[in-house]
Parts: sequence; C-alpha cells; structure tokens
Amino acid sequence: AALGAAALLLGLPSYDIPPGVNQPAKLRLVLTVLLGTAALGRILEKTGLCSQITFGRYVRQGRKLGQDPKLFIQDLQFNEVPVRVYQPKATSDGRRRGILFFHGGGWVFGSLDTYEKVCRYLSRESDSVVVSVQYRLAPEHKYPAAYEDCLNATRHFLQHLQLYGVDPARVTVCGDSAGGNLAAAVSQTLAGSSDLPKLRAQILIYPGLQALDFNLPSYHQNRGVPLLFRERAAFFALLYLNGDALHMQEVLEGSHIPPDMRLKYRKWVSPDNIPEKFKVRGVRPLRSTDFIAEVYETVKRFCEPNLCPLLAEDSVVHQLPESFILTCEYDVLRDDGLLYKKRLEDNGVRVTWYHLEDGFHGIISLYDYCGFSFPSGKRGLDSVVNFLKSL
Repeated sequence: AALGAAALLLGLPSYDIPPGVNQPAKLRLVLTVLLGTAALGRILEKTGLCSQITFGRYVRQGRKLGQDPKLFIQDLQFNEVPVRVYQPKATSDGRRRGILFFHGGGWVFGSLDTYEKVCRYLSRESDSVVVSVQYRLAPEHKYPAAYEDCLNATRHFLQHLQLYGVDPARVTVCGDSAGGNLAAAVSQTLAGSSDLPKLRAQILIYPGLQALDFNLPSYHQNRGVPLLFRERAAFFALLYLNGDALHMQEVLEGSHIPPDMRLKYRKWVSPDNIPEKFKVRGVRPLRSTDFIAEVYETVKRFCEPNLCPLLAEDSVVHQLPESFILTCEYDVLRDDGLLYKKRLEDNGVRVTWYHLEDGFHGIISLYDYCGFSFPSGKRGLDSVVNFLKSL
C-alpha cells in the first residue's frame, strides 16, 4: 500500500504483470525493489541530497563478488575506456573465442559490477575471453559517447588479440538492451573495415534499435510490463540523445518525425513486417498526429544508424556477420528485434533467433538474482552460450 501511494504521489508508472510471464511472483518482488528505489530516489532528489539517477546507480551497483576459481579477472583500460577482462584459467588446445560485452541499462544505468555474474557465466560456460566495457553513461555523457567508447574498446581489443590468446577469426560483439544497440552499431561500423579482423558474429539480446516508432504492437501490448515500460523506453532514448527527456510525449505520439522521412523508413520500421502471430494480443493503429518541426530539430539524430541501427542502409546490413537475436514476448523492445531479424535475413545474413515466450525485458541479468532464480533467464543465457559454442 505504501509503495502504491508513493508511486501515485510521485508519478511513477503503473505496471501490469501478465499471467504468462516467467515467475510472476518473483517479478513482483523485483519490481517492488525497483519502484521503491525510484520512489526513494525521487524523494532524495526533491530534498537536494542526491539525484534520482545517482541513487538508482548506487542501488543497482551490485555487491562485489569474490575470486572465481576458474577465471583470471583483471581491470584494464582499452583506449582509455575502462574494461574488465575475464580469461579462463584452464589451459586451452588453441586460441579462444573473444567476446566484447556491452551492458544494458538504458545508456544511463549499469556497470562492470552490475553485469559481473553474467560475464563470468559467459566466460566459464563458453570457454571464452570476455571483455566487459564500461562506457560513459548519460545524461552526463550524451550520444555518441557510449557508442564511441564501445567502438574504441573493440578496436583496441582487435588490435591486441594475441595478448589474450584470442583467435582473430572468432571475435563476437554482444550486448543486452542498450548494450545490444551498441553492439549492433559497432558491428555496422566495423563491417566495411579492412584494417582489423572481421567480427565473427553479433549477439543482440532484446536490443533497442530504433526511436522512430514507439507505437509498434509490442510497445502497446507490453507498455506496462516490467522491467521496461513504454514511457521509459522513450525517456532513456532521449536522455542518451540530448541529456534530457524534453518532448517525450511528442516522441511517444510520433510527431517528431517528418512525414516524408517516416514514409522512407516504413519499408524497415512498420507493423507490416512483424509476423501476424505477434499481433494476436492486439494492434493499435497509429493515429494521425501533426508533425512538429521544432521537436524534430531537437531529435533529428534519431535517424543516424549509430544511434538507431535499424535504419542502416542495405549496403551496410548485407556485410554484417552471422547474428544471434534474443527476444522476449513480454517486452516493449520485442518488435525492434523482430524487425532487425527480418532486415538481416532479407540481406542474406545468417540469423539464429531465440524467443522467450514467457520472457520479459531484463530477464537475462536476473537469471540468478539475490538468491532466487528466473529459469527463463537461465534458458536465455544458455541459448547465448550454445550459439557461442557453435562458432
């Protein structure tokens, strides 16, 4: 009751947990913690003690883990970008796979410590060298800071693979949510590069790949499903782009994109390209809204592929490496992944797709959370490991 009252008074989002999600009771507990954190953070911000974002980062930081008997872990800097490198201690018959991992958190939250369990798991289970990248966060560091950090760290790693016993023919970029966005952008940038080893694959875990249309079916079907609400998806995108969330309502309504540009990108960003089975829970037709030129001027970089990889030209997309895309049924970003899957396949790129029918946004990082597990998150993480082993 107290949480509900705080949410109402502080304008926190209402939520909906459909019966089909994995472990709904556990998800309510996680959501209670997150909403409580948001409520307390809002109070602290109003009293001037600290910002809501600073408090949220502190709570999400995660506890320090002890040494791992199977891994050698060290904190380094690649091109002045902080990274954490995980190397299996066991001897290897040959050079190992290399994985660049970019964490999620809406470009605003997340750290090396937050994703420590996930990166350890990937390194141990796939017998790979994992490089977790601590890119600069918004709103302090706006686009393209995060993208540039991930790109620079990846370039450095590709130039020094021999130091880590990594096979140049088996390097993969991987990320979840905002990290999936960054992995897709880095993969596109390096697709035409001739001075570095080619990426073997890209792994995109419920990625956010566009900011043109927040009215695709999944955005309305799952608008109130944790851990990412529809409004928060637009909020994070704006915070990354501009350092503020001004004009969020206009962006949600779709009045931030000129009609001719919307028509140009309709071949890639449209409900028409989403399989019918994903529309059975309802489709809300996009109602006509007036284009607002002043808003477009503040968000026009949403049309840059380094920010919205779904908008890359076919000449870039067809050069991309083999891809793995994981989507969740109860996730506002589900359709971003489905649309990119179609784009890749239309351009002759081999795609492995894994869909969690009972999954929700962020479930991978909750596979082992505070003493209780989400089996669907474990299945999703294992699907990533199995894909890596096939490379």
